[in-house]
Amino acid sequence: MKRITALLFFFLWVPDLQAQAPFYEGKTIRIVVGLPAGDAYDLYARILAAHMGKYIPGNPNFVVQNMPGASTMIAGNYVYSVAKPDGLTFGSVLPSLYFDQLVGRKEVQFDWPKFTWLGSFEKSNNLLYMRADTPYKTIHDVHKASDPPKCGSTGTGSPSYYMIRLLNEAIGTKFNVVTGYQGGQEIDLAVEKGEVHCRSFTITTFFAREPFHTWRKKGFVRVLTQTGKRRDPRLPDVPTVYELMDEYKTPESMRRLAALIMASGDFGRPIIATPGIPSDRAKLLREAEEARMPSLGEARRREDRQKVEQTEDEKRRAEENRKAEEEAAKRAAADAADAERAAADAALQPAP
Repeated sequence: MKRITALLFFFLWVPDLQAQAPFYEGKTIRIVVGLPAGDAYDLYARILAAHMGKYIPGNPNFVVQNMPGASTMIAGNYVYSVAKPDGLTFGSVLPSLYFDQLVGRKEVQFDWPKFTWLGSFEKSNNLLYMRADTPYKTIHDVHKASDPPKCGSTGTGSPSYYMIRLLNEAIGTKFNVVTGYQGGQEIDLAVEKGEVHCRSFTITTFFAREPFHTWRKKGFVRVLTQTGKRRDPRLPDVPTVYELMDEYKTPESMRRLAALIMASGDFGRPIIATPGIPSDRAKLLREAEEARMPSLGEARRREDRQKVEQTEDEKRRAEENRKAEEEAAKRAAADAADAERAAADAALQPAP
């Protein structure tokens, strides 16, 4: 009798264990990135893939799939309209993708507020860089340009497009936008080749990786403006768009539109998922996203401090090099003057 009772308990108990198994056990979560491999958004997604699983019951695997095109609209459409609402597909898209919905582009297949929002890596303002060997030394030079500089862009939903158009409308600059690039790295390569002259993107990326470290050291580009309400400490001499709108007396209606456009920086680098995920599952994913943030956040803060220190070191070295060049020029001028005097004295000497 005891044996029968034990067997009965066992068969009743095993299904209960199975029912309690975490949903994500043995499963794989896919992160669809709307930009090419190696782009900053791709790198952030791979950091997420490496760390987030251990904060989710069941410890699922993660894979990253790149789906570039149309300023991440292809990826956004896929996550919203094609992926199943099971919590196994995330998306990494540009924070300004909602612009395409606001202006009614027919290619949009999503409703921005209805995505399942999981979190964001950071908030970041944007900047605009320009090749240093162009005639455009400041944003004012672009304002009065007779031959407009060309800025590369991935499409209408990216800062490489809307920031340029905003400057044209708000302060009267004369930029041309060249669209069709798959990602920021392609634009940077086009800048090196001289196909285009400028690009707008996040300040974080500009101070985070190559080729920008080398570019800054060599003075290959200069930053003309930035979007924060206050100047970034790493760009203390670069005017903000808000300052430029004050200087050019931009109308209030345009200022309100500019504020709406630049608010995309508050979304940072969003991580989204398909609408309709069960609420308990969505809550679990958000908690996992928050749980993995502190360690990465502290790492980013350390990186930010290092970037500021690195920038200050670069400025000190540049100033030391400038002073050394001035001293060398002074010595060369003094030597030349001495040589001229010696030649003049020799000419005045009577012939033997």
